[in-house]
Amino acid sequence: MAFIDVVNLTKIYDIPKKGKITALGGVNIKIDRGEFISLVGPSGAGKSTLIRLFIREDVPTTGRISIAGRDITKLKTDDLPYYRRKVGVIFQDYKLLPQKTVYENIAFALEVCDVPAKEIREKVIKILALVGLSARMENYPHELSGGEQQRVAIARSLVHSPQIVIADEPTGNLDPVNSKEIIDLLLRINRAGAVVILATHNAEIVNNLRRRVISMRGGKVVSDSKIGRYKI
Repeated sequence: MAFIDVVNLTKIYDIPKKGKITALGGVNIKIDRGEFISLVGPSGAGKSTLIRLFIREDVPTTGRISIAGRDITKLKTDDLPYYRRKVGVIFQDYKLLPQKTVYENIAFALEVCDVPAKEIREKVIKILALVGLSARMENYPHELSGGEQQRVAIARSLVHSPQIVIADEPTGNLDPVNSKEIIDLLLRINRAGAVVILATHNAEIVNNLRRRVISMRGGKVVSDSKIGRYKI
């Protein structure tokens, strides 16, 4: 059985004055442990909807998403916080708390789960070293470059040792040098055992990775290649 099994996933929105819009139409995807997936396609292809369903910000109209044999579309509200701690999410706009330092931004994700202070410090120090920001832990977000802010966001997504890391356009605001650093970091996370799902429009990044590429268009998977290329 695949680690992630997406079966006949459909999402239909009922938009006022526009009627029913099919964002996803019968999507089927299987992902094994240890895979690095590039999820590509034009705006409106269904990538963002699929990500929202993965992180249970929404539920499908029909179909299911099974992770390690458990259908997450049927999770109860009380189970959602635990599930989301196993899924690290990285966004294009970082979503850092401006009034908190680098250390505090990462620690906060553990504090809200009542993790003991000693364990928080140990985890944060370790993760800061992983992303190369040990020397910046007392800085505030506005004192960091875009690449450094994104690394803080990645560090925060890793504090619960997630089994899946979803990166939604993580290099969209970065120059090529910082983009490469972020992709290298995601590859390191993948080598450590996490499934990485990278949603991106950047064809150069996808083609340099030479990893599996799932292309979407019109709410459907139109191609799925083991070592794929992204042709815009």
